[in-house]
Amino acid sequence: MESTREDVVLDRSLVKTAALALIAHLKSTTSSKKLIMNDGQPISLLFTLWKIPKKEHTIRIRLPNGLRTESAEVCLFTKDEVKMTSEQTERFYRKLLAERGVKNVTEVIPFKALKTEYKPFEAKRRLLGNFDLFLSDARIRRRLPSQIGKHFYEQKKAPLSVDLLSKHLAKDMELLIQGTTLTVSNKGSCCMARVAHSGMTAEEIVENVLAAVSTISTKLEMKGKNIKIIHLKTQKSAALPIYSSDLSHITLVEESREKARLLKRVQKIKTENDNMEAPEDEIKQEGQDSEEEEIPQLVPIEMPTKRPKRMDLPKKGLKKAPKPAAGNGLTKTVKDKKLAKKTPKVTARGLTSKARSK
Repeated sequence: MESTREDVVLDRSLVKTAALALIAHLKSTTSSKKLIMNDGQPISLLFTLWKIPKKEHTIRIRLPNGLRTESAEVCLFTKDEVKMTSEQTERFYRKLLAERGVKNVTEVIPFKALKTEYKPFEAKRRLLGNFDLFLSDARIRRRLPSQIGKHFYEQKKAPLSVDLLSKHLAKDMELLIQGTTLTVSNKGSCCMARVAHSGMTAEEIVENVLAAVSTISTKLEMKGKNIKIIHLKTQKSAALPIYSSDLSHITLVEESREKARLLKRVQKIKTENDNMEAPEDEIKQEGQDSEEEEIPQLVPIEMPTKRPKRMDLPKKGLKKAPKPAAGNGLTKTVKDKKLAKKTPKVTARGLTSKARSK
């Protein structure tokens, strides 16, 4: 039995005491000059889940009190328009944002300008330090990681995608600029979202925390009670717990696991039975097919009555192979030449002369 998703209910007084403690900690650790310079030091929520999610997904959260002031620097990466230079593309999108009522974007950089002007490493580092938030056109979102580098992702300033062709562009942009996001990873059970900064009052921090927790608990793509512990912290402070789940959830998890194991066993037994029944059906079908087939008739083979005549060899015997002609292909050696000189030639006149002398 799978438990239904339930909203996480926080204790407002406990959240307020944690917010006051963090504000006091920031004031005690930093001097007055540094506190003025670092007025917007982030305050984040740290979520610990019961189990690691199967898929990675991002949750967009609307906050009652905006994280960024009007002086915050926001950069927008846009797609290159056809038959337009980078300057013309920048003017086109600035005009589009003004028509839709978007006023918080301070810089518009087309993709072509990003590739050419911000190719060196130092230019990318300067771009990263000059802006508080980066937005990107949804049509070029997959092409950005290879151009901006890993430092944007290490410092949690990865560009957030926005649909510039949307009819509700102003609302979407304000949600991204004044709201926050939570990236739920499938590589671990912890995730963090920025929900406030040190320039806010304790009441504003509490309102943002309550709104963020309610949206995250409803939008998590998991069934049952998902959140185990919630902490509130700054970048360098200790994590203060503001929520802890009941241990009754463990029994529900164990029951669901046991039922899942039983279902797996039943499915395995069914598959084994189906595999055992399949060969028997095949054997029966083969027997029926063999019975239906016609038996071929046997035809007697005719044996020859007369024996074949025996081939006799000729009486003269085999023909002798002709002798090779003398001198064909033979070369005379030195010894043969000497013997030819020593042995005199015998002619018919020589024989007659010898016979007369006798």
